[in-house]
Amino acid sequence: MSEVRLAAEQRTEFGKGAARRTRRAGKIPAVLYGHGSDPKHLALPGLEFARVVREHGQNAVLTLNIGSATELALTKTVTTHPLKNYIEHVDLLLVQRGEKVTVEIPIVVTGDAVPGTLVTQDLTSLLIEVEALHIPEQVELSIQGVAASTQITASQVELPKGAVLVTDPEALVLAVNPAPTAAQLEAELDTEGAGVVEEPKSDSSDN
Repeated sequence: MSEVRLAAEQRTEFGKGAARRTRRAGKIPAVLYGHGSDPKHLALPGLEFARVVREHGQNAVLTLNIGSATELALTKTVTTHPLKNYIEHVDLLLVQRGEKVTVEIPIVVTGDAVPGTLVTQDLTSLLIEVEALHIPEQVELSIQGVAASTQITASQVELPKGAVLVTDPEALVLAVNPAPTAAQLEAELDTEGAGVVEEPKSDSSDN
């Protein structure tokens, strides 16, 4: 993942009212913390940061120009409005070149298992430890030609060079099972139907 440069401004006002004013000005309130330093309250350019998230995901590494200083930061948390879907706030983690960080990476399944199978996916992401400047945007898992009754665990997902798996290696990522036949589905429906007891209709003449 490549670095992205952004010009950030130091914020001197805090609280909900100040955050709203920051957003009205087209900027996003953010906090930069880490390495034992005091948190820095920043304002990020709204449109530019939103584009970074779209193009690089929420693990984007930013080179922040804050006045005359330059800081390297990992995007840790992006908080969006639950209804209007705009970015409300961002938490940034101060990192150094060569430093390893733990991040959550999405799993992208590619290919098709053999015909007549049903694929169920239990995990959609993995936790990995990797250098801050070498965070992959995703990891791919090919199931091309995988046979029925196959289970794939986290340890079987190929990671980029230098990345270390943090997720439990035995955690089930996905399973390829034989697809149920039409007869099996019909039998299941019959079984479910057999358990339904119809309520007797009330006799209005008894009223």
